[in-house]
Amino acid sequence: MEIEKTNLPGLLVIKPRVFEDSRGYFFESYNEKKYLEHGLEYTFVQDNESLSAYGSIRGLHYQLEPHAQTKLVRVITGKIFDVAADIRKNSPTFGQWHGTELSEKNKKQMLIPRGFAHGFSVLSESTIVFYKCDDFYHPESERGIHYQDESLNIDWKIDPKKAIISEKDKKLPDLANADMNF
Repeated sequence: MEIEKTNLPGLLVIKPRVFEDSRGYFFESYNEKKYLEHGLEYTFVQDNESLSAYGSIRGLHYQLEPHAQTKLVRVITGKIFDVAADIRKNSPTFGQWHGTELSEKNKKQMLIPRGFAHGFSVLSESTIVFYKCDDFYHPESERGIHYQDESLNIDWKIDPKKAIISEKDKKLPDLANADMNF
């Protein structure tokens, strides 16, 4: 497993070792022992999966403390542009974001620690996204930031005219007005 540090402390891109032959491929999508060897100590308690059509933008989502979540995100089929924005108020990279293409082909994963808002755009006809969380979904702690927040200026790699956004996400506040306790 290769670990790539990003420009945002704690946000990592993980590339598992993939074994391919004429039958297909095999890889460990998660191995607690290997994570611990790299100093990544997480206990994942919930797995989530979503199916989304091309042009869908989901996010930016997070949960407030004490129910914040670390997420380990990967793509089973298709391709996304996965985005994490640092919303830790005392972080030197507060308000900055990082995006990485995750796909069924590259098998990369993004480890998004607590204190980050997360979202993604779907770049293929359809995509199945799978992610592990280190805390349970807690509806009362759920928050978000508008995907078009001008201070973040995220390029979602989707033509805005083709973007599919939920009504809930359209109503999210910008970063300056979002609830945060990190």
